[in-house]
Amino acid sequence: MSGSGAPRVSAVDGHDLEVVIVASTWHDQVMNGLIAGARRALDEYGAGHRLVRAVGSFELPLVAQAALRTGADAVVALGVVIRGGTPHFDYVCRAATDGLLRVGLGAGAPVGFGLLTCDDEEQALDRAGLPGSHEDKGYEAAQAAVSSVLTLRSLAGQVQER
Repeated sequence: MSGSGAPRVSAVDGHDLEVVIVASTWHDQVMNGLIAGARRALDEYGAGHRLVRAVGSFELPLVAQAALRTGADAVVALGVVIRGGTPHFDYVCRAATDGLLRVGLGAGAPVGFGLLTCDDEEQALDRAGLPGSHEDKGYEAAQAAVSSVLTLRSLAGQVQER
């Protein structure tokens, strides 16, 4: 199980943050769980947030980039790609993953990575934060995005103090 060894994050204060959840539209049940988890985390941290939908996981980087250009402090990118019988899975996963990395580095802003890349629907459901799921990757991606914004702010403050 990939959740083994997950960090314990203490209380986070994100009251002055604006976060955009960018979520694909494929696999409704899984996506509903991921979105609910991300919203729950952002509500717990007091961060303002809004939801924007991308057609699919391949489109997540472009929509995430546009969201950051609106002044958002961070993006939580949510999607799911389930392996099929063709190489399509590999192309979409690689493009979305590499694209989201480039967006975050280019903008200097966190992109919480909530893209599930699963062999089957059962694996996706088990990570979607639904009743009976073992993991809540939407929550974890939002948690990572907010924590990263606060870390970047702390580092920027240390640089200014010098």
